[in-house]
Amino acid sequence: MNVIAAKGGIHLREERISEPTATNQDLKLEGMLRPQTFGEFVGQKAVIDNLKVYVQAARNRGDVLDHILISGPPGLGKTTLAGIIANELGTELRHTTGPALERPADLAGILTNLTPGAVLFIDEIHRLGKAVEEYLYAAMEDFRLDIVIDTGASARSIRLELSKFTLIGSTTREGLLTSPFRARFGVLEKLDYYPWQELLMIVQRSAGIVHIGITPEAAELIAKRSRGTPRLANRFLRRLRDFAEVGGKTEIDMESAELGLERLGVDDKGLDAMDRRILHCLIRHGGAVGLKTLAVSVGEEEETIEDVYEPFLIQQGMLSKTPRGRMATDRARAHLKAVSPGDLFQQ
Repeated sequence: MNVIAAKGGIHLREERISEPTATNQDLKLEGMLRPQTFGEFVGQKAVIDNLKVYVQAARNRGDVLDHILISGPPGLGKTTLAGIIANELGTELRHTTGPALERPADLAGILTNLTPGAVLFIDEIHRLGKAVEEYLYAAMEDFRLDIVIDTGASARSIRLELSKFTLIGSTTREGLLTSPFRARFGVLEKLDYYPWQELLMIVQRSAGIVHIGITPEAAELIAKRSRGTPRLANRFLRRLRDFAEVGGKTEIDMESAELGLERLGVDDKGLDAMDRRILHCLIRHGGAVGLKTLAVSVGEEEETIEDVYEPFLIQQGMLSKTPRGRMATDRARAHLKAVSPGDLFQQ
């Protein structure tokens, strides 16, 4: 049964909820590279060990797993972990995003169609609207929805019982979640950047899946320049495979890896063109720069700068955040001196 929202509650109506389908070849390949079990997942040992216990305990009790919130920078495996948890529980996985749930009806349409014990994964959960978030409270705690039937004087409210389910939310900005919402998650886990040694294992595994040879030196180079992020490591591997194949090579060697990463604009510290543009902008202004000014100067969205670029630059000690704004550090200045001026604005 599907429903739609109306003033004062949710009204029943037949409505088909369409789900996006991935047709892009890179998206399909990315799906192939995702681990399917805890045993295949590389890194994040403390998080994985905890999740194994929670999943096994839920299976032993024959009960649903507590709701889980996974936070951390983009590309570290939050979506992958949701799929693994569903696989380990042997249950259905439904995937949606915070921005896609614009109305309570969007959420209700999904919740009322979940099978018992299913996993509902909401990516970018910090971007849920307030009205949708409030409907989730009762669904998460009591597995129910309050629905309004009819309108006007004949309107009445009924309580719709839901199948028990596990909500897994992922966020890059945990601080944007309200305290009442965050408190309803029984499991809170945070992913951190990977050391290059673990990324090396991921690159070697992925190379076997995409059927391309790679030398140990080339795999290490990719791992060290992937910003501690598996998604980037796999993306670099796919692009370097293209360069190697078009160049008539059967494997990615050190020469093709260096040339390919140079053509992708990735320097020896793992910084890309936008990283360097951000740092150059901060240096050029000569002092603290506000986020809005920085975004306009480099031609990028404020949220993208905060979520994608800043965490790595801060971790590398090249950018600092002060009450007055962002500032480039001495390490950033030293690094940019070794970069040719043309690279600063490479697209």
